[in-house]
Amino acid sequence: MFDIFNMLKKEEHTAPKQVTRDTIIGDILDMDQTTAPYFMEIGMHCLGCPASRGETIEEACEVHGVNCDELLEKLNTHLAAKKA
Repeated sequence: MFDIFNMLKKEEHTAPKQVTRDTIIGDILDMDQTTAPYFMEIGMHCLGCPASRGETIEEACEVHGVNCDELLEKLNTHLAAKKA
């Protein structure tokens, strides 16, 4: 039983391999706070707000009139560079 608990807990903290349109912004910020400037750059200045943290990347891009694919590329490039 204890091993199952540890396995689930470990999976909970495992960073996603890649950010997608459906990834929640709060999850990205919790995983890596150095991604915040990418959101600030598109006009998301209230990153501590529960509403903005609960949005998906796609929802935020739609609201802020930003190309979702470009933001995803920036975020994934940034995260990949940190893993290397």
